[in-house]
Amino acid sequence: MSTQTATTARRRTASTTDIALIAAFAALIAVAAILPAINVAGPVPITLQTFAVLLSGACLGAVRGFLAVVLYIAVGAAGVPIFSGGAAGLGVLAGPTAGYLVGFPLAAALCGLIVQRLPRRTVQRSVPIIFVAGLASSALFIHTAGMAGLVLRADMTWAQAFDVDKVFWIGDVIKNVAMALVATAVHRAFPDLLGDRGRRVTRVTT
Repeated sequence: MSTQTATTARRRTASTTDIALIAAFAALIAVAAILPAINVAGPVPITLQTFAVLLSGACLGAVRGFLAVVLYIAVGAAGVPIFSGGAAGLGVLAGPTAGYLVGFPLAAALCGLIVQRLPRRTVQRSVPIIFVAGLASSALFIHTAGMAGLVLRADMTWAQAFDVDKVFWIGDVIKNVAMALVATAVHRAFPDLLGDRGRRVTRVTT
C-alpha cells in the first residue's frame, strides 16, 4: 500500500512539473513573439518565435513541446496580445500568417521526437544533431505550412509564397544553431528534463 502511495505521489509530482514546464515554455514563446520584429517584404515579420518553438520541443520532448506551443496559440487566440507584433484573437488564425502558427506545434513535436530518441550523452553534447533536428522540423512543417497559408490567405501563387518564405531561411539557420546550443546546455544542466522519455531510450541504446 505504501508503495502504491509513493508511486501515486511521484506521478502527481511529475504531472505538476509537466504543467509548469509547459506553461513556462509557452510564456517563453510569447516573449519571443512580442519582442521587436524585423519587417521584410511580405506580410510575415521575422521574430524569435521559431527559436522558442523548436527549443520547446528539444527541451521538453514531443508531447510537452507540442502542448506548450498549443497553449501559446490558444492563449493568443483567446485575446491575449502575445502573437507577433502584439496581435491577438481568432482573426490572426484566419490571416496570412496562420500557416506558420499551424506549423509551430507540429515542428516542436517532431523536433522533440527526434531528440527523445537520441542517447542521453548525444542530447547533452551533440549540437550538430539537434541543429539538424530543428532545421528539418522547421522546413517540413513551419515553412511548408507557412507557404500554404500564404497561398490560401494572401492570394499568392506557390512561387510568390516561396519568394516570401525564402527570406527567412538564413535567419532560421542562425536561430537553429542558437537553439541547439541552448538545448544541449539545458540538458547538461538538467539531465532528467526528458524524464522517463529519455531514460527509456538510454536503456535501449546502452
